[in-house]
Amino acid sequence: MPSATHSVTIPELSDRAPDAVAEGRAPSTVRLDHLAPLGVAMLGFFVVALDAQIVNVALPDISASLGGGLSGLQWVVTGYTLTFSSLLLFSGTLSDRVGARHGYGLGMGIFVLASVACGFAPSLPALVAARVAQGVGAALITPTSLALVREAYEDSRQRARAIAYWALGGSVAAAAGPVLGGVLTEIDWRIIFYLNLPVGLLALALLSRVPASPRTANPFDAVGQATALVALVGLTYAVIEGGGRSYHDADVVAAFGVAALGAIGFAVSQARGRHPMVPLDLFRTRPVAISLAAAFLTMAAFYGVVFVQSLYFQQVRGASPLETGLLFLPMTGLVAALNPTAAKVALRFGSRVPIIGGQVLMVVGLLGLALAPADLPLWAVAALMVPVGVGGSFTVPPLTSLLLESVPAPRAGTASGVLNTARQVGGSMGVAAAGAVIAHLAGFMDGLRVSLVALAALVAVTTALSLLLPHGKDLSS
Repeated sequence: MPSATHSVTIPELSDRAPDAVAEGRAPSTVRLDHLAPLGVAMLGFFVVALDAQIVNVALPDISASLGGGLSGLQWVVTGYTLTFSSLLLFSGTLSDRVGARHGYGLGMGIFVLASVACGFAPSLPALVAARVAQGVGAALITPTSLALVREAYEDSRQRARAIAYWALGGSVAAAAGPVLGGVLTEIDWRIIFYLNLPVGLLALALLSRVPASPRTANPFDAVGQATALVALVGLTYAVIEGGGRSYHDADVVAAFGVAALGAIGFAVSQARGRHPMVPLDLFRTRPVAISLAAAFLTMAAFYGVVFVQSLYFQQVRGASPLETGLLFLPMTGLVAALNPTAAKVALRFGSRVPIIGGQVLMVVGLLGLALAPADLPLWAVAALMVPVGVGGSFTVPPLTSLLLESVPAPRAGTASGVLNTARQVGGSMGVAAAGAVIAHLAGFMDGLRVSLVALAALVAVTTALSLLLPHGKDLSS
């Protein structure tokens, strides 16, 4: 899930990953002239994954410092993830047009400046705006970091080894994000954003040693990108603000209408456009449709849990930011550690087994958290979060492989981009929906329990649908 669990899979590696990657072993040989692009890629993935995690434990302190209610805190999280997810496909095309090296430099420059703006934000709206700008930078960094690795490593085995290191950057961010956020928030929550400055500057310094990238004149789907953005922003606004106000509020109803128009416009543009971002016939096969639905909802569940549990630990149980970060460590640490195990399970039993098993674990964890007594010891609550994270770590890698095996090779890149977009959008919607339920109900605990049960029910639906997935390599359904 986020971070290492939210890594982007590139087609070349999906069916040729060496044993070292499948078993989680560190790569053994990397040429010196490849270190600069690899370092740039690792640092980029690290800061992108870190900022999806590190801010959650700081939310109560941000609220105390800048004001704003629950909906404002939701925007601090979703402003980043929503922009990131909605621009991923566009950024891949832009990377091809301007070159990966130039695109990465542009993205990291935006990300660093936006991080500084987050740290200096005088108000909650200013912080949200800066988080949106961070999302723009993150959307540029992610595909270009992978492209730089692909350009530097011509040999498929060396490239797979480099990707193992690249994924390590996300794994470290996943495990360290909540704890690091807790430590820094004990001093001042603004430092969590200033941390990106030295990392970003180091990445830009290394980038100066990376050769220029080739450029290709890939066409933009401007209408598709614009309508997708309108649909996603409209829906997110309606869900978040509807929870805090009322779903009968005129602005909220209008936002739902705008989202519907954007969705219709997107569908029409993809069906009739000359260069659609997402060819609609991609969704016609059962494995693709189920994979995307499961990826969306498992990410929604993971992000929803991280958001609500961060508030629960501090606002209900009185934990400090550092204690909150440490309570997340068993979940996030095991997510990073068990990703390679999921690959080995899928190789032995086929993709369907870990996909179904992982979702079952998530449902068990979500229901356990929802039904836990209010005075349950904090260590026990942290233990109940583990199945949510571990379930996600077992679900995402085989889902990715299954999706890529289910589409023609020329469409593998598009399918990978769609999958990662679905996951990131799912994360945004998970935060928006969980927060809306809490805001709509009278008590925090009632809202927390209802939101977790709802997420469990939705994941249970995709678990049942996953039973329809083909066994092994039989993907003709």
